Amino acid sequence: MIDIPGGVVDLRDDRKATRWSVDIAPFRMARYVTTMRDSANPKVNVSWIDAIAACNSLSAQDGLTPAYHDIDSESPTWDRTSNGYRLPTEAEWQYACKAGTPGYRYGPIDEIAWYEANSGDTCHPVGSKAPNAWGLHDMIGNVWEWCWDLYDPEVYGTYRIFRGGSWAEMARGCGASVRRRSHPSFAIDDLGFRIAQSAGPGA
Repeated sequence: MIDIPGGVVDLRDDRKATRWSVDIAPFRMARYVTTMRDSANPKVNVSWIDAIAACNSLSAQDGLTPAYHDIDSESPTWDRTSNGYRLPTEAEWQYACKAGTPGYRYGPIDEIAWYEANSGDTCHPVGSKAPNAWGLHDMIGNVWEWCWDLYDPEVYGTYRIFRGGSWAEMARGCGASVRRRSHPSFAIDDLGFRIAQSAGPGA
């Protein structure tokens, strides 16, 4: 896990033509997207529900307090006082992705990302492209990453957000501010997750 400093991130929703800023408290994020048990390849075909269940399972293995409750319901809850592993919020994800850089990406796309033009139509082992300034690999490309947040409850109900682009995505879809969404039961071969952890006395 990498310590991410606190700060502020600017978000936008092009569909609604809205912009807003979010204060980010210090937190921790995994250097790599979660991988298969016996492989360095990203764990994919993971639904949002699968991802939060995996976070709780990993927390239990490490003697941490699970972050999520009622995960089998339509409205799982997040205990923000927990020291357990969790999904990042989309604000945390974008802030960590940019790592203090101002651009759409934190480096030249072919140096940092597997995407449609260079992936050979498949995902690749984590860490084989250059990291961002905070040491996080594959924040852009390789596989999309689930975030905690609801997308737009009034319009899309329980749909959750994922970020980052993938091996199947064209270059324009691989950027720090790109937002996608789907039902929490949705799973596909270019969508995975990366764990985060709140920083605090018990973490």
